[in-house]
Amino acid sequence: MSAPGQHAAATDAGRKRRRNEDAYVVQPPVFAVADGMGGAQAGQLASRLAASAVEEAQGERAGAAGEERVAALVQDANRRVYERSSADESVSGMGTTMTAALVADDRVYVGHVGDSRAYRLRGGRLEQLTEDHSLVGELMRSGKLSPEEAETHPQRSVITRALGTDPDVDVDTFSVDAAPGDVFVLCSDGLTTMVDADTIRSLVEGNRSDLERAAKSLVDAANRAGGEDNITVVVFDIVDARPADESTQTLPAAAPALPAIDDEDTLSGLEHVPAIDDTMLLEAGDWGANGHQTATAPAPPAPAPERAPAPAVPRTRRGRRRVSRLALLLGSLAVVLAAAAAALWGLSRSYFVGATHDGHVAVYQGFPWNLTSGVHLYRARYVSPLLVAQLSQPERLRLFDHDLESYDDALRTVHGYEAQGVP
Repeated sequence: MSAPGQHAAATDAGRKRRRNEDAYVVQPPVFAVADGMGGAQAGQLASRLAASAVEEAQGERAGAAGEERVAALVQDANRRVYERSSADESVSGMGTTMTAALVADDRVYVGHVGDSRAYRLRGGRLEQLTEDHSLVGELMRSGKLSPEEAETHPQRSVITRALGTDPDVDVDTFSVDAAPGDVFVLCSDGLTTMVDADTIRSLVEGNRSDLERAAKSLVDAANRAGGEDNITVVVFDIVDARPADESTQTLPAAAPALPAIDDEDTLSGLEHVPAIDDTMLLEAGDWGANGHQTATAPAPPAPAPERAPAPAVPRTRRGRRRVSRLALLLGSLAVVLAAAAAALWGLSRSYFVGATHDGHVAVYQGFPWNLTSGVHLYRARYVSPLLVAQLSQPERLRLFDHDLESYDDALRTVHGYEAQGVP
């Protein structure tokens, strides 16, 4: 019979956030990750309430079947957050993601809400088990957004389903088989928005025999990539729990761990990593037939051939060249200034409907593009009390098409949804 073996967890606020709004549960056979939202300290409170509810209820739910049990644990967490949000106006609207895993009966049962994720590493292959409940995920699945566009989408962190926004929540529940040697990874989106799947696979597989180091290396990798959000990772593997004389399976050999690194030498993501200059080469002489290096005297330089003096350029021709270069420079500058003016004019008159990081519908001025991480061509003009999670999926697909329109038209559209969805 399979059972959880090694397990480890690591969490970090990242490089851009002041608070860590993530929480996790490591109580074998139950594991979970929660990523809070809501602004101020509400997100931090939501994730911790959800995690504590799972910790307290997991023993009480022990008699239930696997899928029923994990769904009940997530619903318990949802009620705990919703009741606090309803009773305390200062944290109204807070919520959290949750991805929970239960190991039982040679299977791993998963309960999932939001855009945290669960992965399984088996035979060197990393498989994503959960589906993101996010705006970008829906746009991709509907064909309105490509995977490449999703990577820089302005609302890539906006979730469409969360714990705490309603008395009951729609929980994705399923199970996968668990074989000895499998490794499962639960994580918040602070890891997956910074580190690609191949790197996650490589770091976990390379530290297969030391899951604490595997979890820490994933957090460090996210921080080195920018650490734009809180990062939380829970890792556990599966072992054969039967007595040795009854076991007929042989555990696969663990992959060799990466070379040990002193904590003082491990990057936290906050240190500067100097670039390595690989152009520095050692100079060497010729090697003789006896295998010893012999110095070779440099050949004297050949005398430079005499060159005929260049014909003098008339002053008038040199003057014309300077004038033509100046005219070219001024012309190029005029084109750049005209393009910049056109872009600013367009930014000032273009609006689209999007969502804030904490899940509120908003009207933005500008273009829905990110140039690089942290550099975007838009700013919020109106933030609605309406939450993205309060909209149906068809409503979200219609509202967040990012068509450019006037401010009045965009605001009128949002107000129409507010009249239907805001309590």
